[in-house]
Amino acid sequence: MTSSSALPTSFASLDLSPLVSYGWDDAWADEFAPHHSEGLVAGRVIRVDRGQCDVATADGVIRADTAFVTPHDPMRVVCTGDWVAVEPSGHPRYVRAYLPRRTAFVRSTSSKRSEGQILAANVDHAVVAVSLAVELDLGRVERFLALAWESGAQPVVVLTKADLVPDPVTLGHLVQDVETSAPGVPVLTVSSETGEGLDVLEAVLAGGTAVLLGQSGAGKSTLANALLGADVMEVQATRDMDGKGRHTTTTRNLLVLPGGGVLIDTPGLRGVGLWDAETGVGQVFAEIEAFAADCRFQDCAHVAEPGCAVLEALDSGALPERRLDSYRKLIRENQRIVAKTDARVRAEIRRDWKRKGAEGRAAMEAKRGRW
Repeated sequence: MTSSSALPTSFASLDLSPLVSYGWDDAWADEFAPHHSEGLVAGRVIRVDRGQCDVATADGVIRADTAFVTPHDPMRVVCTGDWVAVEPSGHPRYVRAYLPRRTAFVRSTSSKRSEGQILAANVDHAVVAVSLAVELDLGRVERFLALAWESGAQPVVVLTKADLVPDPVTLGHLVQDVETSAPGVPVLTVSSETGEGLDVLEAVLAGGTAVLLGQSGAGKSTLANALLGADVMEVQATRDMDGKGRHTTTTRNLLVLPGGGVLIDTPGLRGVGLWDAETGVGQVFAEIEAFAADCRFQDCAHVAEPGCAVLEALDSGALPERRLDSYRKLIRENQRIVAKTDARVRAEIRRDWKRKGAEGRAAMEAKRGRW
C-alpha cells in the first residue's frame, strides 16, 4: 500500500490532521488522491437529510448538496459515514464522489422491489442496543446480528438499563440467554444512569467507527449522551405502559467520542429486513452450521431428511428448538430477498466491500501500532 507521505507534495503538505478524529488514515488518503488532483476537498459525512449533507472537513463542517451522486439505486446514495470529495467553493457546494466503502450496514426497504437501503458506511463495530426494561426478544437480536455480521463490522450487544435489574443472578441469566443467541459476539451490560459498564464499552469503541442500532426505547440516545459526556442527543421518556420509546433520533448522526473513535446514532428501527445476509445468518447460527456439516446430504434442508445431524442435535437437546425455528425463518426470508434482487450487482458490491474492509483493517492496525 502506498503511504500518504509518497503522494504528490501538494497533497501531502495539506494539514488534514483534523480529520484523524473522524477516522482518516493513510488508506483513505490513497483513495482520495485522484480527487485532490481535481481540486476537490476531503471530508466525512456526519448527517444526511433531504438531498443535502453535513460534511466534516479539515476546515470545519460544511453543508453540501448530493444531487450529483444520488442515483436511482438506493445502495449508491451518499450516507452517514461516507468519505466524500466535495467542491472547494460555491453555493451550494456539491459532493462530487464518495470513496469506495469498506463496510456498509444494509437492510431491505419496505418496497415491493426488495431494494437494499444503506443505513451507515465504513463501520468497524455494530452496537446492538437491547433494553432490559422489557422482555428480551432474542429473535430480533439475532436478526440485527445477521445484518451486522453481513455488513463486515464486528457486532457488539449492549444490554441497556441494567440498573433496572438489580438482582445479579437474574441479570446473569439474561446475559447468558443473549450470549447463547450471539456466538462470537461480546455481550455487555450498561447503565447510562449509573455509569456501570460504560468504561468497557468506551474501550471497545475507541479508535474506530461504531453504529448504534436498536428499537425505539432501547436507550440508544441516552447511551450516546453517556458516551459523549454531554446531552447532545435529545431524549424522550419511554411510555410507562409498554416500555416502548418514541423516535427520538430522526436522522443518522456521526459524532466524535471524547475517548476516541466516532459513533453513528440511528433512529429506532421497527422494521429490520434482511438484504442478502446469508453469511451473516450463518455466523449468528454458527452452531447450526457446524451440526449441518455432518448431515448425510450436502443440500439437507433440516426438515425430515434421514441422517440430518441438525435434527439429531434437536432431539438430543443439544440444539434448542427456538434457535432452529429462528434460523429457518431468517433463511427463508433471505432466500426470498435474494430471489428478487440482482445477484451480479450484489456480488460486485460485496467483493468491493470485503477488499476495502481488509485494506482498512490493515491500515487501522498499522496506525494503532504507531500510536
